Amino acid sequence: MFLIHDLCTLLEGYLEPDQVKEVYRAYLFGAEAHEGQHRLTGEPYIYHPLAVARILAEMRMDYKTIIAALLHDVIEDTETARENLVSSFDEEVANLVDGVTKLTQVKFGSKAEAQAENFRKMILAMAKDIRIILIKLADRLHNMRTLGVMRPDKKRRIARETLDIYAPIANRLGMKNISLELEDLCFQAIHPLRYRVLDKAVKQARGHRKEIVDKIRTAIEERLHNEGLDVPVIGREKHLYSIYQKMINKGLSFKDVADVFAFRIVVDKVDTCYRALGVVHNLYKPVPGRFKDYIAIPKANGYQSLHTILFSPYGIPIEVQIRTEEMQRVAEAGIAAHWQYKTGDATPGHATEWLKRLLEMQQNAGNSEEFLENAKIDLFPDEVYVFTPEGDIVNMPRGATALDFAYAVHTDVGNTCVSVKIDRHLAPLRSELLNGQTVEIITAPGAKPNPVWLDFVTTGKARANIRHYLKHMQRDEAISLGKRMLEKATAAIALSWDLSSAKDVQTVLDGLNVHSLDELYEAISLGNRVASVVARQIADILAEKHPQGQKAGVKGMFSRYAPDWMKPSASRSTKKPLAIRGTEGSVVTFAKCCHPIPGDPILGFVSAGRGIVIHLRNCKNVREFKNNPERWVDVQWEKDVEGFYPVDIRVDTANQRGVLATVAATIADLESNIENVSITERDGRYSTMLFTVLVKDRVHLAQLMRRIKATEGVVKITRSKS
Repeated sequence: MFLIHDLCTLLEGYLEPDQVKEVYRAYLFGAEAHEGQHRLTGEPYIYHPLAVARILAEMRMDYKTIIAALLHDVIEDTETARENLVSSFDEEVANLVDGVTKLTQVKFGSKAEAQAENFRKMILAMAKDIRIILIKLADRLHNMRTLGVMRPDKKRRIARETLDIYAPIANRLGMKNISLELEDLCFQAIHPLRYRVLDKAVKQARGHRKEIVDKIRTAIEERLHNEGLDVPVIGREKHLYSIYQKMINKGLSFKDVADVFAFRIVVDKVDTCYRALGVVHNLYKPVPGRFKDYIAIPKANGYQSLHTILFSPYGIPIEVQIRTEEMQRVAEAGIAAHWQYKTGDATPGHATEWLKRLLEMQQNAGNSEEFLENAKIDLFPDEVYVFTPEGDIVNMPRGATALDFAYAVHTDVGNTCVSVKIDRHLAPLRSELLNGQTVEIITAPGAKPNPVWLDFVTTGKARANIRHYLKHMQRDEAISLGKRMLEKATAAIALSWDLSSAKDVQTVLDGLNVHSLDELYEAISLGNRVASVVARQIADILAEKHPQGQKAGVKGMFSRYAPDWMKPSASRSTKKPLAIRGTEGSVVTFAKCCHPIPGDPILGFVSAGRGIVIHLRNCKNVREFKNNPERWVDVQWEKDVEGFYPVDIRVDTANQRGVLATVAATIADLESNIENVSITERDGRYSTMLFTVLVKDRVHLAQLMRRIKATEGVVKITRSKS
């Protein structure tokens, strides 16, 4: 059992005596706070904070981090308030403990929402002090080590969360030892049978190959000694989860996994790394394409080493890693090694860049669950390395596209990019990047993100920024449309509303229970408020405020107004219908039952949450909404509408070879695309083809139908409207 005097003995190896005394005082404080609490194992609860503190002490963390580790659960699990920590210790310790504490006082709609919001809180706190995530990782590591007493379903849930979030974070921060142990513990909890089978296979292989491995290690050491390099060669066994992942991802059997056994050479300086590499390449032949230089180009988490795969004379490939002692410390402890051996309170560059990306994603995410989704994408950086035109190296996750690269350079570059050159040749934005490519992004001032981009970007930063831009763009369109709808509704009842009068505007906003005109306009365009009803409410509010003024007669006049857009009325006959531009985004949708296109006579129906749905005036489904006349909006097409719109056409043809290809070619010749096609055979002589095609307007459709009608084999063509 690890006790407080064991912790103090460990700390005396690198902390001042006064600091060790403060740690002991924190232990007494925590033990008193957790008095009477026990873990599921039956042991006193304080043993858990002690174990967490030990993990951090083994990383040689500073004394305030150790104190926070001993107290990390007192706010969440006891009656202790944050103010008690400030008065008993200081603000710094209180901030560390508060950063690790979950949001237990807030009620969430689901476990997923709670998990996402707690993750957001942790990331925001971690951006202020990186030690918070170190305490959280040590806490999670001890919880995983003692997971055995829990129910199987709870084990799997905690292990899955750890595998999705905490193990990748540890890897991102270069804490490879913690990352690997977390992965193996998660593997054991999620797939216990597979874990046991693989563990047995590794032990058997170790027994069978022990003699061979010893011979290889001795041969490498002797060759290095002959070249004047007296350094030890350490055998390294690949972790079970790493072996399992390689088997799953590459479809390999256990005996086909190349680097189950590997060797590590730790030298004094960088030059010696490359000398040692030459020695092992002269001893055993390297496998072509399997050498990686992470010293010249470090991984995103700061990891540096030389990796090479060699052909051994015993028929088994072996992996050799070569690094300096400093690189070894960073490889094992990552950011924790930086904390102890470098500046003490500064976050290393690779972690700073990652935190900046996370904060930017957090600001642009619509909610905590979207942020968590984007962060998970960003937490699996199997990297590729590409170059800017100036020769700077940019590391990207494997599978990243040229568009992801644009957003990695800068958000504005991503938002305004129009094309890309890869190795000086034009390429699609969706092109997947490969190691060593030079990528040049071409931008244009008026360019803006396309919703289609979300289908192929892979990085969390790109996804978050595209969504953020599109939301704002759609909101601007919604506000513009809602304003036009309200202006039309107020004009229809002859209501003159002076928007320059701040007092009148505020009175109306208060009466409608909204915070701003933009909020009101957006609600109208999305169908959450009906423009005609809002106009009536405004008239009533203003009439009540100015009973003797010019607006005094508005209320009475309005009460006689009939808000039925389907009926002709004197007030309506002279008013211009609402113009539809086709660029309103999600606030205006076009009914799929009748597929209206520019030039068609149309009507709009206000639908809650969907905005205005545009139908043909003679659409059969219009009759279903006759009982909601206040939701109808009189609309017409803008004069110069751009874009392509789907429309259904029915083509009756003779059953003859090649007729479908001929019709499809005719459609393509007239700059139209086919979205969908289905064919039914009426009898042995005739077939019916139903096409959904994209056209600009009625004129374009008419040209298309005339050309198809003139095609050999076509008997009849009609537009399908319902």
